[in-house]
Amino acid sequence: MSTFLYRLGKSAYSKPWYFLAAWIVVLGVVGTLLGVNGIQSSSEMKIEGTESQKVLDMLAKELPAAAGGQASVAFTVPDGERLDTPQRVALLQKAIHDVYSMDYIINPVELAAQAAAAAQAGGTDPSAAAGQTTAAGQTGAAGQAAAADPSAAAGQTGAAGQSAAAAQAAPYGPLMADGVPVPGVMLSADGSIALFQFQFTVQQTSLPSSVPDNIIKTVTEVEQAGSGITAIPSDSLKSIPAIGSTEAVGVVVAAVVLFMTLGSVVAAGLPLITALLGVGISVGGAFALSSVIQMNDITPVLAIMIGLAVGIDYSLFIVNRQRRLILDEKLSAGEAASRALGTAGSAVFFAGLTVIIALCGMLVIGIGFLSTMALVAAASVLINVLLALTLLPALLGLVGEKICTAKARAKSTASGNKASHKFSHRWANTTVKYRWVIIILVILVLGTAAIPVTKMELGIPSGASANLDTPARQSYDIISKGFGEGFNGPLLLVAEPKNPSDKISMQTLGKLVQELQMHDNVTLVSPMGVNATGNIAIISLIPKTGPTDTETRNLVQDLRDPASTLASGNNITLGVTGFTAINIDMSSKLSDAFPLYIGIIVILSLIILLLVFRSVIVPVKATVGFILSVLATFGLTTAVYQWGWLHSLFGFDTGGPLLSFMPILVTGILYGLAMDYQVFLVSSMREAYVHGRHGNDSVVHGYDLASRVVLAAGVIMVSVFAGFIFAPDAMIKQIGFALAFGILIDAFIIRMTLVPAVMAVFGDKAWWLPQWLDRLLPNLDVEGDKLIAKLHAESDRSS
Repeated sequence: MSTFLYRLGKSAYSKPWYFLAAWIVVLGVVGTLLGVNGIQSSSEMKIEGTESQKVLDMLAKELPAAAGGQASVAFTVPDGERLDTPQRVALLQKAIHDVYSMDYIINPVELAAQAAAAAQAGGTDPSAAAGQTTAAGQTGAAGQAAAADPSAAAGQTGAAGQSAAAAQAAPYGPLMADGVPVPGVMLSADGSIALFQFQFTVQQTSLPSSVPDNIIKTVTEVEQAGSGITAIPSDSLKSIPAIGSTEAVGVVVAAVVLFMTLGSVVAAGLPLITALLGVGISVGGAFALSSVIQMNDITPVLAIMIGLAVGIDYSLFIVNRQRRLILDEKLSAGEAASRALGTAGSAVFFAGLTVIIALCGMLVIGIGFLSTMALVAAASVLINVLLALTLLPALLGLVGEKICTAKARAKSTASGNKASHKFSHRWANTTVKYRWVIIILVILVLGTAAIPVTKMELGIPSGASANLDTPARQSYDIISKGFGEGFNGPLLLVAEPKNPSDKISMQTLGKLVQELQMHDNVTLVSPMGVNATGNIAIISLIPKTGPTDTETRNLVQDLRDPASTLASGNNITLGVTGFTAINIDMSSKLSDAFPLYIGIIVILSLIILLLVFRSVIVPVKATVGFILSVLATFGLTTAVYQWGWLHSLFGFDTGGPLLSFMPILVTGILYGLAMDYQVFLVSSMREAYVHGRHGNDSVVHGYDLASRVVLAAGVIMVSVFAGFIFAPDAMIKQIGFALAFGILIDAFIIRMTLVPAVMAVFGDKAWWLPQWLDRLLPNLDVEGDKLIAKLHAESDRSS
């Protein structure tokens, strides 16, 4: 490996324009594809194989309109005023009529009229036709308004009456205009809040971007002078930018750290150039394929996060090794670059491989959007590894001897041809001397930080945990105030007869609605009708509790229970879907897949580390250290984002459940990056051991060589990830925090403190490998021992 990379580095250094031209062509191809195909992404998080997704897929096939997405708009007036004055009702009626007139929006009144006409013309049962219309045209709380609408209620029997009775008892009712309910609109008891809920013919992710924009423009027209009305669209109508301006701060900090570490603007600029180019190619390439491969909005953000971090770190490691060879061993810039690629380049290759394996391990979970995120992020890492091994030595060839300033060369000569790392040397000696105290302290501190993990709750952050000044939070609070928290997360129930040949009658539907209404955690049940063939009934159910509450999760489980009196007493099977149910299923599936995922990445990474270090103890120690750091990371993330500790410091107002796929995502990324530092640091210790140093001497010497660059890499990664903590999107905030603090803990507490202490405990035994395994494993020569021997032999022959 080292010999191959040495030759590659020499070739790139001596013929830089060939390699530079090749990458420019790659960038041009990506740019062309991007221009042709455009950029497409969505917020969809489809969870294949879950109960809610199966029900949604069935609805999409049998009743496509009923499977469409939902949105809402809350209208408010100042306290003490009412919305149901003639002037305000007229404004609301116009806005609602205009929304119903748009493409992709279902108008329940028109559908009811069309179905009734079709039923009379065809001689079919009007009640079934009206029921089908209601099912196609209403979801969520809008079903209550439909029950009060004579055109929809005409075809309903006992079920509709039951819903209407429930509506009368509730502290809200339909908004009336000239004695007739306004379709799809409810009014709170005090008349200060109106809720307009409507349905699309397709999922939101399939809507043209102009549709939500036009809806928002239409409903906000009620905010004209003198009306006193405020329109608050739900967060499903407003796209929140995943990336804000704070991420640039991380890049600026990285540039400063690079300059301080490498000592010149030229040397510091090279890692930034390769990282930015790597991000541009990988993210641009992903977007170029977005018309073929569906991408979630978070996917490119994740690729940017990881691409910037590893791209800077990998190039830094190689440039730092080249400079050290120039200053310490007085090699020419070209020879130093080639040797740096042969030694540090090998470590970069295997460090990148561990990150790629950790990311690709997410494919075993079987969730489409997560797999796409993992593959795009892994591609970003791969491209950055390739850039570090090909483009970087070419850029070094263009820079030449200018990579080291005259001041740096003079300082190196004055210090006796040896780099001075006084602090790192003292720190290494301290960790070696007080190794047992340090090991115990680290375990106690990280164990304490991990305690909140036992109370960690997973879900999808809702409007309840959004910042107070965001439309998502304002909409959530207004709806909760006027109608109850459950209206923010309606459930869609689909009832089918257990015997496929049976039908669901309106009487059965009415009985089922009545029984559902009696559940302790149910606010409102609205029958939405039966399809034309009579084998599918659709019901909207509003829980009393919010979308992320434990009680709502328990309600979904109760409704799905095939042994419940609801299912057995009515001889039906009951499916539950809707955004809330999908999120519950996602959390459950990810929790089940987590142990398998951890097992796969740990086993594969242990094999790689075994090959790199030719040791049994070092890979096991690296994995145990990672487990400590990741538990502490999730403990801190739980305390901050779930319990709300220090919330004002991190730019959010209210705690809530942690992002359901965050543990798997962060674990994979942190494992890969933690092994980066393990490879960088311990490979230097092994290099010292292989070249004749033993015991604590090899530990201290290896630490001296690598600690500076590992420290810089850690600061850079923490800075890049920390920039995402203040992003507008709550999900990106949590991922950024977990990655930043995970790297902080792993790099500075585990790798730079615990690792040398544990290495000192084992001494030379840390490199023990059974003879039979030593013969079995290929020697990858990561330390470049064979390369150095070969170069010395060639030098002797030439002399």
